[in-house]
Amino acid sequence: MEGIYARDAPTLGRAVQMGVVADRVISVSFPEEPPADAHPDHPLLDRVFDYLDGAEDHFDDVTVGLTVPTDQRTVLEAVRNVPYGETVDVARVARLAGLDDEDEADLETVREALRSNPVPLFIPDHRVAGPGATPSAVAERLRDLES
Repeated sequence: MEGIYARDAPTLGRAVQMGVVADRVISVSFPEEPPADAHPDHPLLDRVFDYLDGAEDHFDDVTVGLTVPTDQRTVLEAVRNVPYGETVDVARVARLAGLDDEDEADLETVREALRSNPVPLFIPDHRVAGPGATPSAVAERLRDLES
């Protein structure tokens, strides 16, 4: 099932949109409303809406297609390991990624990877206290859902 899928998410006050190619999620965004040409039905979108309704889901089995530089990939893969319901800081993500949490260049690599995250929610940058691709109001709501 390839294409763009989206639905309005009243819990978030906006839509959830995802792009899927070859059974890999390649993008996730939170537009104000679903695009007119997006399909509303996809099993993974059903899981997202179950999660938004309170079902615990780590999404760690979701296959994502990352086309980011290697150093950012390492960071984003580390973020996938932040447990449901936890919030960590940028320094903790640096350590999880095998980077030096006292090196400003390494911390900037973490921040850039978080800002460039193409698949927020499946790579849960909302679990990191810092910059992310998830809009701040959405990230706050997702953290609330997981608490």
